[in-house]
Amino acid sequence: MLRLTSRLVFCALLGSIYASCPPRCECSEAAQTVKCVSKDLRSIPTGIPGYTRNLFITGNQISRIGPESFRGLDNVTNLSLSNNRISEVESHTFSGLQCLRSLDLSNNQLAVIHPEAFSILSQSLREFNLSRALYNYSSVIDLATSLHWSSMGNLQVLDLSDNSLIYLPPRIFSHMSGMRRLQLSNNSLVAIRNLTLSGLDSLEELDLTLNALKTFTDEGLHELDSLPRASLLLGENPFTCTCGIEPFAQWLNRSQDRVRDAEDLVCAFPPSMGNTSILAVGTLTLECHQRDTGAHLALQTSYVFLGIVLGFIGLIFLLVLYLNRKGIKKRVYDMRDACREVWEGYHYRFEIDSDPRLSQVSTSADA
Repeated sequence: MLRLTSRLVFCALLGSIYASCPPRCECSEAAQTVKCVSKDLRSIPTGIPGYTRNLFITGNQISRIGPESFRGLDNVTNLSLSNNRISEVESHTFSGLQCLRSLDLSNNQLAVIHPEAFSILSQSLREFNLSRALYNYSSVIDLATSLHWSSMGNLQVLDLSDNSLIYLPPRIFSHMSGMRRLQLSNNSLVAIRNLTLSGLDSLEELDLTLNALKTFTDEGLHELDSLPRASLLLGENPFTCTCGIEPFAQWLNRSQDRVRDAEDLVCAFPPSMGNTSILAVGTLTLECHQRDTGAHLALQTSYVFLGIVLGFIGLIFLLVLYLNRKGIKKRVYDMRDACREVWEGYHYRFEIDSDPRLSQVSTSADA
């Protein structure tokens, strides 16, 4: 009886430890939720209950996270670490979270992202929020490397908005074949290059609003065409409506069913074209081509005229030479004879200078 009582007490104590709540956190076993919000925490708290499925650690002063941060939390499916000033994510930080489906790292200052920072062995992650998470635009290189090393083939939603991104490395998303929605809004992207969107065969929505796109080059349009299933958002970009925008305007007219805000896309520059619909810019195609063709024709005409003038001058020069051939021949002979006399004089002087006997004869003759 005593032994049974001891076991019951031990189990009760173990249960209380298992269900304990970390200091400055709020725990709900019924909701399987732990919240540690704005508690000035410097690290991930220890003692988080094993029943936790929803873990919110936000608004604190946590600078780094590593593999030890979430050890033993096999049941966590939703993890929010937003607004914590996190600057470093070590390799295998989330590897132990076998059931993780949603990860929120928004509003942080990620400057150091280790190559295997986002490796999740179970490939369970479906939503990944990195909005306003990168310290600066150069962090995208570390991010690209970590995404290549990660196991995110089943990721469906990736949010990279509000990160001041200037460019995206080629094939940055190539290991994310299951992606459904990609948020790239409110960055500073100036172009979509070749292979930027490689691997996103299942993409259903691409948001490129509020960037620095002035037009789309042929390779950029090719990248957009490589996403046949995706609906596109391209609004609030400073499109420059010169003749260089023609291919994009023509593409837009053909792709209105895919570009959800096609009717809202307008010219930002030049001022004379301000607020002109990009769809209407396509009507300027013939004018641009006519202007280009006219300039090309004028250039060709100039080259032909210059050739004729140079040919005419050459003929005149040859005619003058022919008419004065006798005089030219006489001048050539006179120049030859003069050169010969000068040469013979130099030769004679050289012989005298080199032979002392001739020098004495010459001196006597002079006397």
